[in-house]
Amino acid sequence: MTKALFTTKEAAELLGVSKAFLERDRWAGARVPFIKVGSRAVRYRLSDLESYIERQIRHSTSEVA
Repeated sequence: MTKALFTTKEAAELLGVSKAFLERDRWAGARVPFIKVGSRAVRYRLSDLESYIERQIRHSTSEVA
């Protein structure tokens, strides 16, 4: 069974980015969806991480995001 929710560190490892990238992303408007558990804990769903990866697919370097 896959883990239901990932910590910031685990999500960063899965995406191949730093924890700081995800922390800045949350502060700047969250392109990567996250879940707030309680008042401080942040978690990520695997389905949201996979969806984010799919949205990043480009076919040319000149393609606008």
